[in-house]
Amino acid sequence: MSSPSRRAVRPEEPRDRLFAAAVETFAAQGFHGTTTRDIAAAAGMSPAALYVHHRSKEEILFRISRRGHETTLGILRAARASSEDHVERLRAVVRDFVTYHARSHTSARVVNYELAALAPEHLDEITALRHAIDAEVQAVVRDGVDAGVFACPEPRIAAAALLSLGVDVARWWRDGGAWTPEELGEHYADVALRIVGVVR
Repeated sequence: MSSPSRRAVRPEEPRDRLFAAAVETFAAQGFHGTTTRDIAAAAGMSPAALYVHHRSKEEILFRISRRGHETTLGILRAARASSEDHVERLRAVVRDFVTYHARSHTSARVVNYELAALAPEHLDEITALRHAIDAEVQAVVRDGVDAGVFACPEPRIAAAALLSLGVDVARWWRDGGAWTPEELGEHYADVALRIVGVVR
């Protein structure tokens, strides 16, 4: 019986390198300011290599956007399921949402601010994910209102405000700032309780 082959650590797959390079170049230059040559150069590959793995620059943007929105939705669902207590559940949702947007600020800028560049069929898919994200946060706020824990006359507006605050973190956050992502998440969780009007 032959011994198992000892495989060296594989280099990053070309598709993943192109994906990461697209995130960086789109974030720095915008979708329309970025060429396929820019992406390939950032990945250390030839321009022709991009089309081996992706049909177009727009398709890469769609893949970035879909991964980001699916990750966000998963984070929110896990946070929502983490507690039966309405206050703690809201804190978890906002804390985890904000922390993720700070940690992943580069990709989150692309995901949230390049939507207009998506093809109509891709935008429809991303819009459905965004509606699901909205629904998760709205449900957390609405459940707290129904239970008499939050004094919030317009749960949908409160949820929209909370999501906007979290998304905007990706616009201004930079590594090495005054707060860690976790500290920022905790602070925003405190702010969230004020927005929904926790009944004491």
